[in-house]
Amino acid sequence: MKKLNLKLIALSSVIFFSLSYSCKRVLDKQAAGVLAGATLANKAGVDGLLIGAYSMLDGSYAGQPNTYWGSGISNWTYGGVGADDAYKGSTSDDQAPDLPQIEKHAGISTSNSYIESKWQVGYASIQRANDVIREVALVTDGSEAGAVGAETIAEARFLRGVYHFELAKVFRKVPYVDETITYAAGNYNVPNPGTIWDKIEADFAAAMTALPKTQPNAGRANYYAAEAFLAKAYMYDDLTGGKHSYAKALPLLNDLIQNGETASGAKYALEPFANNFNAMTKNGPESVFVAQMTVNDGSNGQNDDEGDNLNFPGGGTYTNCCGFDVPSYNLANAYKVDANGLPEFQIDAATGFPTYNLVNLGNDHGVAAGAAFTPTAEAVDSRLDWTVGRRGIPYLDWGLCGGEPWTRGDVVPYTPKKNVFYHAAQASTSDNSAGWASNQGSADNYNIIRFADIILWRAEAKAETGDLAGAEADVNLIRARAALTSNWVTTYVDNSDPSKGNTTTPAANYKVGLYTGQFTANGIDYARLAILCERQLEFGMEGQRFFDLQRFDGRFGGPMPTGWMAGVLNNYYKADNRINNPVLSSAHFTAGRDEVYPIPFQEISAEGGKLVQNSGY
Repeated sequence: MKKLNLKLIALSSVIFFSLSYSCKRVLDKQAAGVLAGATLANKAGVDGLLIGAYSMLDGSYAGQPNTYWGSGISNWTYGGVGADDAYKGSTSDDQAPDLPQIEKHAGISTSNSYIESKWQVGYASIQRANDVIREVALVTDGSEAGAVGAETIAEARFLRGVYHFELAKVFRKVPYVDETITYAAGNYNVPNPGTIWDKIEADFAAAMTALPKTQPNAGRANYYAAEAFLAKAYMYDDLTGGKHSYAKALPLLNDLIQNGETASGAKYALEPFANNFNAMTKNGPESVFVAQMTVNDGSNGQNDDEGDNLNFPGGGTYTNCCGFDVPSYNLANAYKVDANGLPEFQIDAATGFPTYNLVNLGNDHGVAAGAAFTPTAEAVDSRLDWTVGRRGIPYLDWGLCGGEPWTRGDVVPYTPKKNVFYHAAQASTSDNSAGWASNQGSADNYNIIRFADIILWRAEAKAETGDLAGAEADVNLIRARAALTSNWVTTYVDNSDPSKGNTTTPAANYKVGLYTGQFTANGIDYARLAILCERQLEFGMEGQRFFDLQRFDGRFGGPMPTGWMAGVLNNYYKADNRINNPVLSSAHFTAGRDEVYPIPFQEISAEGGKLVQNSGY
């Protein structure tokens, strides 16, 4: 739970105002009325500060500047809309110009309010973690002595690593801020001379030395969560001869798969796919580290998934707002399969498109509401209909999806699904987000790392260290789950009354096959594309796609040539414009610039020349 100990809620609310201040320069302005120092120098005070640090995992806080959507932990803006997973959605002028800039990569302004929000909330989160570390040193009553204090500091360093990681993914060159950087010390203008992966990794490694393997609360970091983030950092860094540190990541990933446990002590395991996106089944055995979302907790919707409160169908269910973050044609096409049930990711030499993108999956584009429509009989991966709302397919327990009429008219036949709560559980899993968005606050957790990540990272690490057969076996672990009929969307007993439940009849033509030696037979280039495609199928609409493309690019230590990411996304724009899509008609991705987002101009100005802008902006 977001509130790690319910007994501390009262204390948390007392100190909350001191931790949630809004200022553009979070490092160079003393917060008014801060309760710190001797005031909180006891066990209850430190625990309250730690709760405040954990509470930032959702990527938002009350009174923050700009939007919740630009800073939300799901990264749907940067990781999905900024890549080829999703469109902005809604009407063409909503959230303009900031969100369309991110979608099109055609000149993202350094004054973009989304970008500023991500930066500001990130460093406010880091300061909360640092507050904990500073406070432990002030406790003199023995309540934070020895192993107790060491574990508290380990949790804070873990969170500091997570928050720096978030910033490093988006902006790459960012300042590293530890507990010695304070307003009082006068050293708040921190430069960004290069990447900070070594410092992020040091925080996670230090956390591992003191964190227990189980915790009393599901939302707290344990030893294995720190190990997973350290492995993830190795998959992103470029510290091994300018390449990712695959050899360092591999033993950690092996240990996580063999021995890893959730904070509650459950052995890591792949659970039913849909359970990962259902508030009624959250914190299961696939939960490595998760941002906890709660509703109906007296916070007026501040603790739910505020970052995604625009991302519901524009009609057809419980709200008419707001139609953002809608799945792209490209993402839906990726779920098409060949005669063996394998994805069609091979690149067509003439077009540069993946084979799956040569022809769009059958959909209801242009079919009026109320008109007869039969979903395509094309064979698809079963994960499609847990990820993408398609006309005529059960939309959780809300009824048959209405398709394009449920969208906001931007030539989009699909709707988001993974972030949507179930109708039967609406009373206990939804709230008014931020106190205004009716029924759009969700208790669905966001999986920052889930066990499927661990398995597919190991597949990648194995492939890059020469074990193609082992990499294929790991990919097949993920595909085997998708192949289980128990993991498929099925038809309703009664389309007019979804509350009567579902049959055992598949809702579409699902076909999922396993690889049978193709990795070794076709070599490393094939294996890389297969692994990347598997991540697209598994994590579609989870805000990861941009960052997978980014870390595969040679510019940042990836195995593909420098400039490869630009080629992927420019071919996506080209394929998408076959339907004369006005949304992306002017989109263009510039190699050497757009693989990262610009550092906010406001921050460069405020930090007295210490910050250097990313190349090309």
